[in-house]
Amino acid sequence: MLQRYQDRGEKIIMQVNIQTKEYPNTVSRNVVAEVKGKEKPEKTVLVSGHIDSWDVGVGALDDGGGAFISWNALSVLRKLNLEAKRTVRAVLWTGEELGLIGVHAYNKAHKHELDNFTFVMESDEGTFTPLGLEYNTGTKGGCILKEIVQLFSSINATQVKYNGNGVGSDITIWSGKIPTASLLNANQNYFWYHHSKADTMDVLDSDTLDRCTALWTSVAYIIADLSEEFPRDFN
Repeated sequence: MLQRYQDRGEKIIMQVNIQTKEYPNTVSRNVVAEVKGKEKPEKTVLVSGHIDSWDVGVGALDDGGGAFISWNALSVLRKLNLEAKRTVRAVLWTGEELGLIGVHAYNKAHKHELDNFTFVMESDEGTFTPLGLEYNTGTKGGCILKEIVQLFSSINATQVKYNGNGVGSDITIWSGKIPTASLLNANQNYFWYHHSKADTMDVLDSDTLDRCTALWTSVAYIIADLSEEFPRDFN
């Protein structure tokens, strides 16, 4: 209806009644777990999602799915008794919705480690059917990722997409400094649910989550187990 008014050139005046409340700050924490590397434990491949959400839904999509596949990546590695050369660490960020508070606190506390961060991943744009990876690396790093995703032809997740502006909501803090990637998935309906009462558990599908977990875990493990360091060249 509003579109028809606009198409006729009529001026639209809207009154919006937003009944929100701002509560005092409280203590919240990132959740961190890892599987230590067997040869270069000081080197880290990080997988992540965020654990806070908007209050109107339950946060299943934003970002329960991303937190789940990142946490579950470690569970899969442990169950399969897989130890990569480098450490695989899962961080579930807090305070993303309030302004990336968790990742900024983590960045400040771990500045001394950042040179040893090999690769950082975040899933925060849905966990629908996985298609591949969206990444922010240089040309050499992009070529490596293109080779890695070819392993996922059986689930049609072989796409890669370069994003020069950075990927993931939290991990853009490291764009152009540390190679990063996010989950590329069939999320064209993401904003049907995002920050709304519709963001409930029935948005998630267990089989699709398994495929996302398989991709997420495998990529993290492969990069953590590379014989050479992942290139930090962003040209």
